Amino acid sequence: MTRAANKLTETAVKHATFSKYGKRTKLADGAGLYLDIQKAGRYWRLKYRYGGKEKLLALGVYPDVSLKEARAKRDEAKRLLADNIDPVTHRQREKTERVEATVTTFKGIALEWLEHVHKKNVGATTYPKNKRRLEMYAYPKLGRRPMAEIEPPDVLAILRDIEGKGHVDNAHRLKTLIGQVFRYAVSTGRATRDVTADLRGILPAPNVKHHAAVTTPDEIADMLKKIDTYWGSPTVCLALKLSPYLFLRPGNLRQMRWDEIDWDAATWTTDTTKNGEPLVVPLARQAITLLRELQELNGKREWVFPSGAGKGRPMSENAITGALNRLELQGIMSAHGFRAMAKTVLTERLGFRTEIIEMQMAHRVRDVHGRAYNRTTWLPERQAMMQQWADYLDNLKKPDNNVTPIHQAASNNNA
Repeated sequence: MTRAANKLTETAVKHATFSKYGKRTKLADGAGLYLDIQKAGRYWRLKYRYGGKEKLLALGVYPDVSLKEARAKRDEAKRLLADNIDPVTHRQREKTERVEATVTTFKGIALEWLEHVHKKNVGATTYPKNKRRLEMYAYPKLGRRPMAEIEPPDVLAILRDIEGKGHVDNAHRLKTLIGQVFRYAVSTGRATRDVTADLRGILPAPNVKHHAAVTTPDEIADMLKKIDTYWGSPTVCLALKLSPYLFLRPGNLRQMRWDEIDWDAATWTTDTTKNGEPLVVPLARQAITLLRELQELNGKREWVFPSGAGKGRPMSENAITGALNRLELQGIMSAHGFRAMAKTVLTERLGFRTEIIEMQMAHRVRDVHGRAYNRTTWLPERQAMMQQWADYLDNLKKPDNNVTPIHQAASNNNA
């Protein structure tokens, strides 16, 4: 049975003094929160159970910490408990990390780099992966060591251990992360060099994983016709049909929200790109039509493609892959392959400029001074390209299609 919360009032707390009661007194606010009134002062406490044991968490001194603030701290502690995290242990860990971040150990500098540099330069999904990679492999061996004492063999030993387990790609990624931490330390005057530079060429080449993709007109036409026959859930069916038109990463597509779509401008602005920079995605007429169908199905939900397994979550990251597999396209076309398909055809057959295609694929494109272009760069050109690309795909599905490269067709029309 859930205990009632928020029993106290600001007035009651203000007048609850030791002199009033003449002895130590505890006033309960509910859900484990109470005000411990002592001669020395008034203290907020949270009583809770973790691992079968009763524990106590100090939340501050009244009036420095108000009733409202104490309740907020209680609610935060309850959220930690819901994730099976002990609030006292969590606080101690955070305190330790803050102390370490001010010193010159590898972990201290890595935590600083993660928070102030890395977090701002990568996508929302990349940051936690890299943070976890350092926690799992680098911190246990290097974490407490001063940067100045770490030498190339120390790093190599960690990388060799990962490589020995068959995870060559992971070893390369970790080496890159450790190198970035060292270069940050050099720039802030806490190291003299990046020791990973001495490890260049030591590891075997990473395994390059190519995403299955079709790239010729006949292959694309066959694949699109198969997609039109998909018999799964309406949400996945429409996500599958929309994938070729947009050719963004599958994670971007499945995390699309209704409030990100500007129907008047026919654009979708996504903030979940891998490089961490927002991107405006022009929507062709065909894409708008599919989204309107989805709006009838899911328009009252947060996500354009909500999960069928539970509320509040987007569609599974394996939904598109599973649909392609059921269409017997495994090894022929992958969810990520729509990107390779579009890039190949737009470049080699339709003659669009590389930088426009790269921008539309949410790759970081820089000017001659090395500065990244913003999300609206070449928007009119990209709008035209996305519409022409959608028309090209539709033409491929027509009987006896004879698709002329778009730039050539434009020339013929102007003749």
